Amino acid sequence: MSVFRTFGLRSLIIGAVLALLGACSALRIGYGAAPDLVYWWLDGYVDFDDTQTPRVREAIGQWFVWHRRAQLPDYAAQLARAQTEAPADTTAARVCDWQAEIVKRARTAFDRIAPAAADLMLTITPEQIRHLEQRYAKFNAEFRDNYLQPEPRQRAAANLRRALDRAETLYGRFDDAQRARLAEALARSPFDAELWFAERRERQLEMLQMLRQAGAATAGPEQPLAALRGYAGRLERSPREPYRRYGERLKDFNCALAASLHNATTAAQRRHAAQKLAGWESDLRALAATADEDN
Repeated sequence: MSVFRTFGLRSLIIGAVLALLGACSALRIGYGAAPDLVYWWLDGYVDFDDTQTPRVREAIGQWFVWHRRAQLPDYAAQLARAQTEAPADTTAARVCDWQAEIVKRARTAFDRIAPAAADLMLTITPEQIRHLEQRYAKFNAEFRDNYLQPEPRQRAAANLRRALDRAETLYGRFDDAQRARLAEALARSPFDAELWFAERRERQLEMLQMLRQAGAATAGPEQPLAALRGYAGRLERSPREPYRRYGERLKDFNCALAASLHNATTAAQRRHAAQKLAGWESDLRALAATADEDN
């Protein structure tokens, strides 16, 4: 995730919008506060010094100005399209198409912040790299608690809770039969928390090495920028073939699962989904309309 990408900003590229989609009012309030929230979140990983802080805040602020003007209308248009599709059945291929659309937009947003992130990488100190290692250790402990429960039944229950939370945010409450269907489907999932965790650890080590190399560079931002873009590419397509094959299997399974869940929803649940999408669209259009007021 670059200095920004690894710490999660690439997720926040869409997460700054989509992760705040809990309610219309929450989205509008949350998006306005997002630059500060992103800064403090990143600072928790890096521990910025007094010289870095204004540069980081300026870069984040500029990114959100661009994002509000350039990407929020596009997100709103995507949500409008989704509303028209919500009442009908769907297919795994269509779900994967939607996923590809999100990834495409995330790439565009990442490309926008990458030069500033590369410039920041040149200023990262050994002490800050050690701070990041400590933060990774804390994150990894949290990951183990959330995903690597020792008992298979505990792990399955946690997976089901997460999946239900995502599905019910969109469709409203599932009935017992729908919940049972989801649990049965998840039992067949190729999801492998151990493999995912091992890949994340490899990515963390790659990031730490990239930051050490950037700190030793003297030729300007070209080297870290190239390294950063290469790293982002490897996040999308792992250089480790077993993990690539696993990722493709998991993606195909999840697309099929999402389509199956949607097709098993009731007319009322699909109306609930359309209303949710309409509310999010309305908020994004309202936020986009204020873009010029912020300059």
